[in-house]
Amino acid sequence: MKLTVVGCSGSFPSAESACSSYLVEADGFRLLLDMGNGALGELQRHIGLYDLDAIFLSHLHADHCIDMCAYFVARYYRHDGGRCAPLPVYGPEGTEQRLTTAYADTPSASSMSEVFDFHTVKPASFDIGPFAVRTERVRHPVEAYAIRVEHGGRSLTYSGDTGSCESLDELALGTDLFLCEAAFTHGKEDIPDLHLNGREAGECARRAGAGKLLLTHIPPWTDPRVNLADARAVYDGPTELAAPGAAYEV
Repeated sequence: MKLTVVGCSGSFPSAESACSSYLVEADGFRLLLDMGNGALGELQRHIGLYDLDAIFLSHLHADHCIDMCAYFVARYYRHDGGRCAPLPVYGPEGTEQRLTTAYADTPSASSMSEVFDFHTVKPASFDIGPFAVRTERVRHPVEAYAIRVEHGGRSLTYSGDTGSCESLDELALGTDLFLCEAAFTHGKEDIPDLHLNGREAGECARRAGAGKLLLTHIPPWTDPRVNLADARAVYDGPTELAAPGAAYEV
């Protein structure tokens, strides 16, 4: 598998990065994990506008899904070649209604489903193209899911947004690459069931026995160097900060 970081800023785009969006590729299949603010523009640096095969939305906060509204425009009002066929979109219950409300002026109440084939995510194991995936509910103020993606005996686990929880520990168990949010700063923010800090992300990676930890979703007001040091203090595996445009072979 190949992982490309399309965007990794938390809460809102920074001057350097769009919000959460991660491209996973194998066997010519392209799966996008989240499409936050600014992600659609950045995505086109890596693949064509109509080259995606499926999208997974971890939850329905704007910094993880709002560019789906812009992508609706690109697919519905396609200027050349006619309207796009429905693209599989996996998201929490109410995803279609949330995006329709956010867009606010779709031609009809069902227009989103004319270009997106919506599938409701629950804790489950299923296939998306060549990938075997497993999803688990994690702790966040809205319904949110982490996802484990496996292919060819290798695995990638993406936390989405979450506080510390056993379901994330279990999902990431033995994963080769752990793409984990670290929005908060240890000793500064202490809000349960919302976000992880660098130390908590490192502790989760250690408990899971992850092969590599990649910290992401760090908002512009958080010093990523502090979170990186905090994670490394408790997890002795390879640890890096996600950076827009960075690519990893899993």
